[in-house]
Amino acid sequence: MKNFFVRTVTGVIFVAAVVASFLRPEAMVLLFSIVTGLTVWEFTGLVNERPGVTVNRFICTVAAVYFFYAMTYFCSDVYGGVAKSVVFIPYLVTVIYLMVSELYLKHADPIQNWAYTMLSQMYIALPFSLLNVLAFTATPQGAVSFNTLLPLSVFVFLWVNDSGAYCVGSLLGRHKLFPRISPGKSWEGSIGGAVFVLAAAWAISRFLDSTMLTTLEWLGLGLVVVVFGTWGDLIESLFKRTLGIKDSGNILPGHGGMLDRFDSSLMAIPAAVVYLYTLSLF
Repeated sequence: MKNFFVRTVTGVIFVAAVVASFLRPEAMVLLFSIVTGLTVWEFTGLVNERPGVTVNRFICTVAAVYFFYAMTYFCSDVYGGVAKSVVFIPYLVTVIYLMVSELYLKHADPIQNWAYTMLSQMYIALPFSLLNVLAFTATPQGAVSFNTLLPLSVFVFLWVNDSGAYCVGSLLGRHKLFPRISPGKSWEGSIGGAVFVLAAAWAISRFLDSTMLTTLEWLGLGLVVVVFGTWGDLIESLFKRTLGIKDSGNILPGHGGMLDRFDSSLMAIPAAVVYLYTLSLF
């Protein structure tokens, strides 16, 4: 009972913080730059416990946070012009340093170090940074404005999917979705979660937005988030099984670590960006 109470309180605070952050661009950038740093720090700490692995946690974390801010600057179009892409140069220099430094550090397994270093950036830093692509959108007049609904909807769909899948799976779950990786997930729960997300997507198109995306496009975004969010959850489960751990950390009481909390979004955010860009081509 105590654990349920702690988990509930932590969940409410977490949801409130994420929702509130999307009300102001400064709040969104601050919160998710912190989330990016904490998640990369957690990830690099876990992989450093593997035999022969020595990843530079500090530089990986600083690089990831810098990349998030660089994407913010690039996407928000503060000054405009091609010259603003120069903001990525320090990040590229850092990545080159992390690769070249292995020549001189004489670590036991530099290949694993390179792999985990780049994975921290591709798996965590890049997806979180792509929130800026969803949050800062061009207006018909050519300016850039902060968009609350698109990035927030990705998290709303993920939360609805998790809750719906848990409820339906608990009541009707019979057929395992991926027993080798996550024995608790069922096909019935996944389908139930998707139905709830489609209902949420329809409600958003009906009551919150009728111009940015059509109802069919909102439904498509919901399905994309469900599929890739589920894969994101399974990928993190595979990661933990490979390391032989139950939770990625304990920073969030009752919910584990940052990876435990944001695993689904690490696949859903890039997929949402690809989906929306695909729509813009037609």
